[in-house]
Amino acid sequence: MHALRPLLRQSLFNLLAAALACGALLVPRAASAEALLLIEADSGKVLQAENATIPWYPASVTKIMTAYVTLKAVKDGKLTLDTLLTVSPTAASQSPSKMGFRPGTQLTVDNALKMMMVKSANDMAVVLAEGVGGSIDGFSALMNDTAQKLGMTQTSYVNPNGLPADGQITSARDLGILARSFLRDLPEYEYFVHIPAIRFGKRVTGNFNKLIGRYPGADGFKTGFICASGYNLVASATRNGRRLIAVVLGANSGTARAVKAAQLLERGFSQDNLTWLRPSLGTVDKLVPVDASPPNLRDDMCGGHRKRPASDDDDALIATNGGTSGSASATGGEAQVTFFTAGLQPPLMKASELMASAPAAAEPVLVYTGPTRTGTALIAAVAADADQQATPKPRGKKSRVAKKPDAADKPADKPADKPKDAKTAAAKPDAKPVAAAKPADGKSAVKPAGTKHAAAKPDAVAKPAVSGEATKPAKPKAATKPAKPANNS
Repeated sequence: MHALRPLLRQSLFNLLAAALACGALLVPRAASAEALLLIEADSGKVLQAENATIPWYPASVTKIMTAYVTLKAVKDGKLTLDTLLTVSPTAASQSPSKMGFRPGTQLTVDNALKMMMVKSANDMAVVLAEGVGGSIDGFSALMNDTAQKLGMTQTSYVNPNGLPADGQITSARDLGILARSFLRDLPEYEYFVHIPAIRFGKRVTGNFNKLIGRYPGADGFKTGFICASGYNLVASATRNGRRLIAVVLGANSGTARAVKAAQLLERGFSQDNLTWLRPSLGTVDKLVPVDASPPNLRDDMCGGHRKRPASDDDDALIATNGGTSGSASATGGEAQVTFFTAGLQPPLMKASELMASAPAAAEPVLVYTGPTRTGTALIAAVAADADQQATPKPRGKKSRVAKKPDAADKPADKPADKPKDAKTAAAKPDAKPVAAAKPADGKSAVKPAGTKHAAAKPDAVAKPAVSGEATKPAKPKAATKPAKPANNS
């Protein structure tokens, strides 16, 4: 009997462990259309996977592959980080988010990469694609070839930036494989995936990845958003020499994806002593792909219920939006973290609170147009870019000419003044003694203003009039540009 006691104890212990493991798996989760994956960077071991092999629209996490292919070409000596690239009309025509440079602008591979990875600039992705692959199609072929070599069997690319396209597909599994490959194959260029902010001229842009500077040890990778995909994030963090990669696809806001990624990472770092309780999920490359069409989340993400247009640059933090947009789903995730960490270590700040806090102070990285510069030449280049940023004001005055989308790109020859001559005449009755006609009363100034000029010059409505004095009224404000639609990535 005494001999059987150790066996009975072991059996009871195994039963208890199995019950705990089942309990962990049965923790309720908020139902939503999303995919989650957590893996170890070194081994590829899967720590958590939900819908990880369902095809998904990648949006701007596509740019991880764009950076990989570009930096692999640099490493192989096909070009350098100092190579000058030129903004083509195709690149300049890309939808926001973008830098907005005019065709013909030149900048280095290094600066284009920094702008693409931090600001998620779609025009810079095309600049890199054309510089490395000759064209969007040529570069897409390189991306697809690279994906196949890396074992990304669920991925196909048709553009380098992730803007909406039916053939642009990936999965959480494949993104995990890509992130691992980036760290393994390009360790010397890893800094491109965790730059906290860039400064271009006077403008500072923070990384859209809210984990950078907030979550302890966060060191990658890239965000993405289009209406069809929802809010995507590939994130990584390192703690005590152990690096984890989290993939979140289909979150309902920029903050929610960051909260979910932080929860996944925290759960992974807290499981060191409990991994034996959970069944092994194998390695990321062994996950079995699902043959299905990607879900289309357009109605959920960009429907009329949104108070403002959705975009990748989603700064609506949980702390300021009354707990909506991700806080409900965060509660379930944080409860799971509490289960795994109870009794093992002091609880950290909740992920939602962490993402709502200000990022750690960090000096933004300078980016600029033109060739590589240092010292006083760099200072001069930054100043020149800052001066150019002041030019939109004059263009804004003249863009009143039409409601055409490209009016800002084509400065008008003459300011539009006549449509408001009535106000000018009323304010300055003696400004135009000749045009005021013979009666000098206040009424005569009103009558010729909007009618006589229109009758005498039929073109006056279509084209701005010649007078230079009418630039004094606050025309630009009356004709501010219409807000740009958020077809972001």
